[in-house]
Amino acid sequence: MRSALRTIDLTVLALPVSLLAAWYLVAETGQVPSYLLPSPKELVRVTKDFAWGGTGLTPYSGTLMEHVAASIMRVLSGFSLAAFLGLSLGLLTGRVSLIKRLMDPTIHLVRAVPGIGWLPLAMVWFGVGEKTTVFLIALAAFFPVYINAAHGFANVPVHLLRAGQMLGADKYALFRSVILPAAFPSLIVGLRLGLGVSWGFLVLGELTGVTKGLGAVMMDARLLGQTEMIPIAMICIGLLGKITDMLLIKVCNRVYPGHVGKVSG
Repeated sequence: MRSALRTIDLTVLALPVSLLAAWYLVAETGQVPSYLLPSPKELVRVTKDFAWGGTGLTPYSGTLMEHVAASIMRVLSGFSLAAFLGLSLGLLTGRVSLIKRLMDPTIHLVRAVPGIGWLPLAMVWFGVGEKTTVFLIALAAFFPVYINAAHGFANVPVHLLRAGQMLGADKYALFRSVILPAAFPSLIVGLRLGLGVSWGFLVLGELTGVTKGLGAVMMDARLLGQTEMIPIAMICIGLLGKITDMLLIKVCNRVYPGHVGKVSG
């Protein structure tokens, strides 16, 4: 126990603890109305009811897992699509100069359009609901995955390729044993950035009218005056984002253990 405590950097806790203490003091002294800034104690009570129900403090009593499951499925769907397209196109544009000249300028042109600018068009194409949310997540997550994948695949050291060819490696063996390991750190960075963006655009997508999900809870809570539910949903999204990022690192570490440590954090 003592050894574990020694490994904890208490400096990391200084800012969040200070902010929590200031929040508690401001809320308890009544300097800010509760409908603008609920107290930490009230948030704990409402969070327990949100998770397990039984007290009926809000209309969302006992529905936490239902909303979490809906949000996770949307993020996984959009991120998986973005990862597949981003890695595939990144490989092509990174390794084939003709495809890069054909596709790369157009992709970067589309990237210049803000994600929220696609919202009206997405609602026209897909309507209000699931498809629009998944589309926005996939679109936003695609660009960091693609850019880092293209960079990683394009910057494989030439001497490694020549060494592999001299050892008699065919194209498949060269890709598996040289190109992919060399590009892997960039791929991980792109995937982690894409996953983080996915959680951000989840909120935008769920604000468009879906009935389930943490973003939907935030919008409904604002309309119903349940202000305390907004930071609770925000905290849940932050925790889920951190957990999924850690899981992504573990998966990547299983694939290439020596490369993940360079970018994990």
